[in-house]
Amino acid sequence: MPIQAPGIGSNLDVNGIVSQLMAAERQPLTLLQSRTQAFQTKLSAYGTLKGALSTFQTGLKELGDGSKFSAAKGTLAEASLATVSVDGTKAVPGSYTLEVERLAQQHKVYSTALTDATSAVGSGSISIQFGTYDADANTFSVNAGKAAQTVTIGAGQSSLGGIRDSINAANIGVTATIITDNAGARLVVTSKDSGAANSVRITVTDDDGNGADTNGLSQLAYDPTATVGAGKNLTQSSAAQDARLAVDGIWLTKASNSFSDVVEGVTLNLQKTNLASPTVLTIERDKAKVQEAIESFIKGYNDVSKTLRDLTAYNESTRTGAALQGDATTRTLQAKLRGILAKPLSGAASSVNSLSQIGVSIQRDGTLALNTQKLDAALQNNFSAIKGIFAAVGTATDSLASVTGSTSKTQAGTYALDVTQLATQGSLAGSAPASLTITAGANDAVSFSINGVAASVTLAAGTYVDATALAAEVQSKINGALSGASVAVSEVAGVLTIKSNAYGSASSITLTGGNGAAGLLGGAPVAVSGVNAQGSINGAAASGNGQVLTGAVGDAAEGLGVRILGGALGARGSVSFAQGYAYQLNVAIEQFLDSQGPLTTRTEGLNASIRDIQSRAEAFERRMEQVEKRYRAQFTALDRMVSNLQATSTFLTQQLANLPSTSSNS
Repeated sequence: MPIQAPGIGSNLDVNGIVSQLMAAERQPLTLLQSRTQAFQTKLSAYGTLKGALSTFQTGLKELGDGSKFSAAKGTLAEASLATVSVDGTKAVPGSYTLEVERLAQQHKVYSTALTDATSAVGSGSISIQFGTYDADANTFSVNAGKAAQTVTIGAGQSSLGGIRDSINAANIGVTATIITDNAGARLVVTSKDSGAANSVRITVTDDDGNGADTNGLSQLAYDPTATVGAGKNLTQSSAAQDARLAVDGIWLTKASNSFSDVVEGVTLNLQKTNLASPTVLTIERDKAKVQEAIESFIKGYNDVSKTLRDLTAYNESTRTGAALQGDATTRTLQAKLRGILAKPLSGAASSVNSLSQIGVSIQRDGTLALNTQKLDAALQNNFSAIKGIFAAVGTATDSLASVTGSTSKTQAGTYALDVTQLATQGSLAGSAPASLTITAGANDAVSFSINGVAASVTLAAGTYVDATALAAEVQSKINGALSGASVAVSEVAGVLTIKSNAYGSASSITLTGGNGAAGLLGGAPVAVSGVNAQGSINGAAASGNGQVLTGAVGDAAEGLGVRILGGALGARGSVSFAQGYAYQLNVAIEQFLDSQGPLTTRTEGLNASIRDIQSRAEAFERRMEQVEKRYRAQFTALDRMVSNLQATSTFLTQQLANLPSTSSNS
């Protein structure tokens, strides 16, 4: 096949001509590429805006819960006495004298020495109970608030180290370690919780049949009321002890070194004693932290404002607009954010209901500025109201009612509260005094259904000193058998009543069986199921779940939760709910960034347009290939034709030149 080169025969620049023609043909593609670039520039601008909004929103969420605007601090004159943390929503500024007589201690007991951790001890089961040991009366009173726990020690775990590991893995309220001294390895058992009511009693079911002697697993038995070597086989190294503290001369004791309910809103973690040398605790508002939070809010808003300005600006000198100049979505967002800050809050529980009242003003360019002197005055005179300026805050006029939450559908306002029924707890009341003598295998097993959950218990055998002691044993064992639920057991005239700690229609206790049922609760115990609170919020029937009433769907108070702790039936005052500026801005931005929001819709539209242009460009390129083929075919044919004509011209020229010449004289 001969080699072809367009234009060789005719001297026509076929490639150049075709290239120029194709450049003209491709003009529409250049327009499509320009439009794609414009769309991509807008997408990038939206990405920048989304990043700025997300950063601002992170700060808004922290401000929206109000915790930063309730900041308070506590300082001790003797700083090493304790650490202090303050809940600013509850604490009241003031000063108090503190004096610590003793610190709380955990109960700790240890075994006799064995050779090492691999030494065999025995198998069976170990049961742990907690309570108060009275050395003078030699009595052990079960702590009804602590569940009894049991761990099985199999043959493979019967060594000293295996028992340690089994106890720790079971997580039964104590820790086990091995300490090796000059005599050998000893198992040390320590109560996880300090306090006099957390003394440990360890009972053993030994596979050798004797759970009290000093052989086998019963070497680890520890009943403080028993005799040494016959059930009291461990040695106490640290007695359980309560902490004792005086606040303004008022003495009190606590099981732990953490005192969180003495001075309201203040938690003290005692670290040493200072008996006879009292020190001063000062509680005050942490105004610096509040100002820092407000300054952070202003900076975050101003950063978003700058981003919006930069993306929508027009440059007079270059006569060009930014990527989102004139963009309707961005204009809507700007108007929304500015509109939120321009309006005073509705539903505020105080007269402070605008940013200007705390020294925050809106500038001409839409940014915020802070007047620190005006803020200082607001912090001094209306500290508690500042939280409501930024956060979503609900307050009830009734002291036995409190706002528990809201939803995005809850509107700001003040709503009347009416209670027609208080929530109650499920209970099971005995019909006769309980038998105080529990015999193993005879009347020691009882089964219940607690809030729909099965619980079977085996009571410790023995004769209880009174019904109160038996009630503590029953409560301890039931709570030990439950997961995520609890009960309280009380007695009146020897008759036991078991009450669920949950409220509402899901709260119930029923007796399901067991050989000790009749002896414990009589032949006809009475079960009463709990009921939900009922009432209305804003005049509309609220839904009740336990103690919480929730505003009706479709009402202005929809989603507003109010907990009713007790009190009379009927009108119970009002509940005010205000949506602070940080909360409102967060909701607005969340809606804008939502998967169905305008930003998502706009970016999806731009991406769809880019994909459409890409599809059209690909089709156009395919057409251009055909056009170029056609041009090349046409110019190749022209080239050949011109070449042929040139060859013919050359031939004719040659032939004419060879013709004989004629003379005019011939």
